[in-house]
Formats: sequence, structure tokens, C-alpha cells
Amino acid sequence: MTGLTGRLNSTQPYALGLYRVVVGLLFTCHGAASLFGVLGGAMGTHGGTIAAGTWPGWYAAVIQLVGGAFVLLGLGTRAAAFIASGSMAFAYFDIHQKAALWPIENGGEASAMFCWAFLLLVFTGSGAFGLDTLLARRWAQQQPTAEQTPVAA
Repeated sequence: MTGLTGRLNSTQPYALGLYRVVVGLLFTCHGAASLFGVLGGAMGTHGGTIAAGTWPGWYAAVIQLVGGAFVLLGLGTRAAAFIASGSMAFAYFDIHQKAALWPIENGGEASAMFCWAFLLLVFTGSGAFGLDTLLARRWAQQQPTAEQTPVAA
């Protein structure tokens, strides 16, 4: 059993990177639908959009589009995921939970799932093939080593 566990553990950064891409893409699609009327439009509008500046829907859609894109790319993943998770917690407790306690009853399943999905990314980071990882590697390569650092006389 340790052989399988070891192999699965070695692929963890790639699975996490793929998870991040899928969650970010789905969240970005929600924002694009609400802001631009694509992919069926904003929920309940049959292809329509949310009016600019409308609280809280338009602001949530901007967070979905921008935050989802940042998570999708793996750029500023932890910060973007933190903001996205908070927006979904707000959506759940302010909008959905008023109707009923359980997400299955109040239509808040997507809000609850996105909230927890993004909270996981806050703690795990972007995983493999994220721009965060690429930029961190480049930054580390550009830092001078002890041999390259001039010594003051």
C-alpha cells in the first residue's frame, strides 16, 4: 500500500494544480455570465446581465471574473482565493441561508462549495504549473548566492 500512497503523494502538486485550474475556470465562467450575458447569462435572467454597480450581485460577479482568472492562472492564488472564498461565504450567509438552513434546501450549494474550494487553495497554494510557481522559481534564480555577494572591505 505504501507504493501506491507514495506514487499518489508524488503527483499531489499536479492534481492540486489541475484542481485550481478547474475551480478557477468555473468561477470565471460565473463572473463572465453575470457581467457579459454569455454562457446563459446571469442566474435567473435568461441571458441577461447584472446592472453595473448593483449591490451585491455586480461586485460578486467582478470578484468571480477577476478572482477566478487569477486562480485559474495561478497568479496571486492565495490572496485571490481568500477574497473569492469570503465573497462566497457572504453570498451563502447573506443570500441563501435566509431561505433555509441546509444548502440543498436554500440553493446555496454552489456558494458553499466554492467557499470551501477556495479556502483549501488559501492553505495549499497554487500547486504545479501556476504562474506563482514559475515566478517564484525565476525570482530564486535571480537572487545572488553567497559566492556572488560582494564582501564589504
